[in-house]
Amino acid sequence: MSRLITTFFYVGLLPKAPGTWGSLAALPLGYALHYFGGFPALLAGVVISFVIGVIAIKSATAGKEDHDPSEIVIDEVCGQWIALLPVSAGLWFAGVDPAVFPYPGWVSAFLLFRLFDIWKPWLVGWADRKHTPLGVMLDDVIAGAFAAILVTLAAGIAHGVPW
Repeated sequence: MSRLITTFFYVGLLPKAPGTWGSLAALPLGYALHYFGGFPALLAGVVISFVIGVIAIKSATAGKEDHDPSEIVIDEVCGQWIALLPVSAGLWFAGVDPAVFPYPGWVSAFLLFRLFDIWKPWLVGWADRKHTPLGVMLDDVIAGAFAAILVTLAAGIAHGVPW
């Protein structure tokens, strides 16, 4: 079961760039969570994926030298959903039909999350150097938070929100 979770239904076993595949796989499920339950469902998905991810990573890496094998992508899923939270929240609180999930928002969330996840600046790199299941999840959570901040700023600029 831990392998199913950590590889996000075996997406992490796809060749070349499993983290990107994991982030891409998170998008349609993130949309489905938003569509069927709005912002609260996506937020619940973040919390659940984080908790289950830490537990599954602990089980999957117990006794192994590699604390963060590339096939583990549940952390990318959680981080990607965090990057999508401002898009979902903006639509939810504005009362927009859940079928609407505008592409500039989710595309920028995807690209910014991947940028921070690969680049690993500041706190992302700090968390990545932790050799624990929590550290495996935390670097992507922080990368998702950084992406979410920029997505929020971009939306504010695009929609003319006065500062």
